[in-house]
Amino acid sequence: MGSGGGQWIVEKRSSFRSEPLEVNVSETGCLSIVVLGASGDLAKKKTFPALFNLYRQGFLQSNEVHIFGYARTKISDDDLRNRIRSYLEKGSAKSEEVSEFLQLIKYVSGSYDTEGGFRMLDKEISLHEEFRNSTEGSSRRLFYLALPPSVYPVVCRMIKLCCMNKSHLGGWTRIVVEKPFGKDLDSAEKLSNQIGELFEEPQLYRIDHYLGKELVQNLLVLRFANRFFLPLWNRDNIDNVQIVFREDFGTEGRGGYFDEYGIIRDIIQNHLLQVLCLVAMEKPVSLKPEHIRDEKVKVLQSVMPIKDEEVVLGQYNGYRDDPTVPDHSNTPTFATVVLRIHNERWEGVPFILKAGKALNSRKAEIRIQFKDVPGDIFRCKNQGRNEFVIRLQPSEAMYMKLTVKQPGLEMSTVQSELDLSYKQRYHGVTIPDAYERLLLDT
Repeated sequence: MGSGGGQWIVEKRSSFRSEPLEVNVSETGCLSIVVLGASGDLAKKKTFPALFNLYRQGFLQSNEVHIFGYARTKISDDDLRNRIRSYLEKGSAKSEEVSEFLQLIKYVSGSYDTEGGFRMLDKEISLHEEFRNSTEGSSRRLFYLALPPSVYPVVCRMIKLCCMNKSHLGGWTRIVVEKPFGKDLDSAEKLSNQIGELFEEPQLYRIDHYLGKELVQNLLVLRFANRFFLPLWNRDNIDNVQIVFREDFGTEGRGGYFDEYGIIRDIIQNHLLQVLCLVAMEKPVSLKPEHIRDEKVKVLQSVMPIKDEEVVLGQYNGYRDDPTVPDHSNTPTFATVVLRIHNERWEGVPFILKAGKALNSRKAEIRIQFKDVPGDIFRCKNQGRNEFVIRLQPSEAMYMKLTVKQPGLEMSTVQSELDLSYKQRYHGVTIPDAYERLLLDT
């Protein structure tokens, strides 16, 4: 958790909302979205595609929105558009839609630690606002930092110094930052304090995109809107909980960045801990973010110190072949850790968190394994326990493993599944990318 009242990696505003999402982007002045680090991988693969999908669905209107890319790379507007075009032309996207969207993008080149580039950026944004006839004080500016956290403080200072807009007529300036937020408690608190000195808390959005995933969003509904789960969700019935993240590829050009953090800081400390909190927390008083945050914190405060013998670390063969990775690096690319929550609901239930790269499959899932049936008259333990599985990606689904009678004349048992696969159940429904949801919220 960040200091100073911050909500680090915790949903702000409406990430878990009790009302239908209603968005009216014309209620105030025009909107300028600034992607800092526009030439990097995160921007190309995630940020721009998410903005494009919001544009296609009508949440971003071409007569109100303009998108600005900012980075040190010296390229033209068309160069940036060409770089990201291939990431947009996927699925059902039409080439004319892509071209229309790309025309909304303007590129500004400059350094992250001097005023010159940011003064130029502010000038371009102001020209857009004047062109849209926005009343001074009503326009909105959203700065998305697709950058390493080491440059967050200096970039935020430059934004505060050069790119703020007046907001007395309903306009605003907002800053979006992502994990990793520092390397340890000291660096996270220092970073939080540095940014907190520049902006008010309502202006800051610290996002963890896992909170935007459809099945993660579904966790609170599953747990607290279904009566039959309520008496089962405790140490009396659940044997263990496994939260698993697997990728079938390595660092792929991100070795230098990844080696600085490792799999624990990159995946477990944020994504998987968020999921753990949602699985283990008590029912919040309401869906207000502060109430959800409070229940998550109670879970984290109840976690016992981790035992060395309950941690396994590993590194895949070939990791150090990456030229950006030191030859003698011992940074883990795989980790399994057992967390134990010391409270009335979960005492004695291990929460097993697993994360790894370059494994034999790609998936992220929550696996809740129930205890054996006492006095098993069917002698079917070898067929496996009851399990409730929530597959976050790919092919979103949730299913319950049950023991049932094998069809036929004999009284034999078999394990089967009650299966809710989203693609089969919700025909024609496109599940939004996590970044779409979070960007729309901000």
